[in-house]
Amino acid sequence: MTTRSILGLIYMVQGLKQLGEDPEPVLQRHGLSGDKLDPTTRIERARELRIYADWAETLHDPLTGLKMGAFFGLAGYGPLVMLLMTCATAYEALQTGIRYQRLTYLYGTLRLEPGERMSALILDPMMMGPKAFRFRVDGEASGTYKMVRDMQATMGLNLRAERLDMPYPKPPEAAAYEEHFGCPVRWGEHEVRFWLRNEYLQIKLPTADPNAHAMYRTMCDQQLKLQEATSASLADRVLNHLGMFNNHFPSAEEVAKSFDMSERSLRRQLSEDGRSFRDLLADARYAKARYLLKNTRLPIEDIAAQIGYAESAAFIHAFRRWAGATPGEFRDQ
Repeated sequence: MTTRSILGLIYMVQGLKQLGEDPEPVLQRHGLSGDKLDPTTRIERARELRIYADWAETLHDPLTGLKMGAFFGLAGYGPLVMLLMTCATAYEALQTGIRYQRLTYLYGTLRLEPGERMSALILDPMMMGPKAFRFRVDGEASGTYKMVRDMQATMGLNLRAERLDMPYPKPPEAAAYEEHFGCPVRWGEHEVRFWLRNEYLQIKLPTADPNAHAMYRTMCDQQLKLQEATSASLADRVLNHLGMFNNHFPSAEEVAKSFDMSERSLRRQLSEDGRSFRDLLADARYAKARYLLKNTRLPIEDIAAQIGYAESAAFIHAFRRWAGATPGEFRDQ
């Protein structure tokens, strides 16, 4: 399985507690305890993302994701921060950050889109359920903003975005976003876009150091190799991704977009491994149904709805095909 430092999860736990939320019930459901998380260990990305999705369903404050960025310390990015700060220009730092984005706490995908007067640093978010989507988008946008602002403070710079685009409808709390990011916000776009004046990209960084930059690049390359050595198969990744959803599961096209590939490529690669998207969707539903039957007393009708069946009869028929028993018989066993 693809893994990364558990430090990002620890920051989230600390932030949620300080904001008056209780992260422990969700952690306990995943076999974890906030007080016992070891910052030197790693966590599977899919498991971490399922925890985030579960947290999103419990939040009391819709601005929690926006506020979470404040709890991600600059030092937590390790050698990546020093790699960026030793670049020659702001443009080089952005391009380097995009190349090594897997060493950040992002689940979305970063890219830079140049323009004539302004360029856009784009965060293409991972598709999730509505509550989890806003929680992750807000957290990743504010976390990216916090990282850039902290680096600027260290270097004595003060560069701000001209505008920010957000990929969901305008919420009642929209004014808080403009105050937080210090710029106008446009809603209902397809991606997160930080619009930057092109002259900012040419600014020379006062901390540029070619020799130190080469050293930190080597360290970051080693971290990437560690991640690649623990990569899961595409089928495993798709199955874990599907496991984060309730009620409505994403289509093959939506899942392919989450993994930055076309639907055709997704289906072809799964087929080469002897799997199909349809089978993986059935596996995800079966796993979720077993969990709910074993660990809750929810009525069969509610469980059917949670795994995407409009009628309990259809769910009972499917479950009998999967398990060789009805949901009720399985629960009694």
